Amino acid sequence: MKKFNEQSSLSLFEKGLITENQLDEVKAYRSLNVFSLNAELKLFLYLSVLLFTSGIGILIYENIDSIGHIAILSLLLVVIAVCFFYCFKYSKGFQKEETTFEHPVLEYLVLAGNILTCIFIGYLQFQYKPFGEHYGLATLVPTIVSFFCAYYFDNRSVLTIAITGLAAYIGLSVTPQDLLRNNDFYASQNLSYSAVVLSALLVLWVIYSRRISLKIHFGLIFLTFGLHIASIASIANMVSHDTITWILFALILAGSTYYFYKASYDYKAMSLYVFMIVYGYIGANILLFRIFEHVDFSDIWELFFFLLPAYFIGSIVIFIKLIKKFHKVISE
Repeated sequence: MKKFNEQSSLSLFEKGLITENQLDEVKAYRSLNVFSLNAELKLFLYLSVLLFTSGIGILIYENIDSIGHIAILSLLLVVIAVCFFYCFKYSKGFQKEETTFEHPVLEYLVLAGNILTCIFIGYLQFQYKPFGEHYGLATLVPTIVSFFCAYYFDNRSVLTIAITGLAAYIGLSVTPQDLLRNNDFYASQNLSYSAVVLSALLVLWVIYSRRISLKIHFGLIFLTFGLHIASIASIANMVSHDTITWILFALILAGSTYYFYKASYDYKAMSLYVFMIVYGYIGANILLFRIFEHVDFSDIWELFFFLLPAYFIGSIVIFIKLIKKFHKVISE
């Protein structure tokens, strides 16, 4: 890492972005071996919020009969009110560009208040059913609250909750593992089309937000969700027995791969680039197998078996070269 930092500084000097005096100051500062605990402290704050909200959930579950529903809801409401009171008091208000709190703890108060709000609304609906049998509203309301908090307080963690809530509202579970385990894309074409439409809407929102300069730094989060949702839905349907269905979703995956290839360079996002390659590679292999279904390998199966290891080794080599090339491009 030390060698990498020295090379980075020297590269900036060679490009004329810093002066020789500034280069010497950077070297002198790094020789002090000063390191920051900012990331570690934020991680502990994040874990504290998760443990606190989890503890609230466990407290409700284990003492629901002895404490009482009204008392639990009142306690949640008080804690939520305290969290948002301090957040609104010390926030800079809504701004279109990126903003931060003067004290980082307040960012995690926003996260805690938002999670507790979701718990409060869910518990209220479960126990008293204020939305009647319209359970989708119990998901939509905290989703709207989460989007408001994400944009008003400029909080990325809350934004992920909001997008997940939006996906849950249309019947999706947005983590890749749950998408494969819980959502039966193959049995429900409507769910697959909903996933593709949601992905397209997220992409369109990113494009629109950049045009009006609204929280441009949120774009990577929207694109990440869009990539996973569209790609997994497409791959799941490419194994369909219906020819029109798998061809349609193969085209969707091809279009998605091309767009996110461009977006990864635009945002200089290694995560987008890597997952784009992985999904594209899986889709390409499925497409090859669908084509090979109509080929008779009875006479050349030995050659095919011999070439298969070379194919996978070559794929790994090409993958590594692509990653190195991308890293070199975004570093320049």
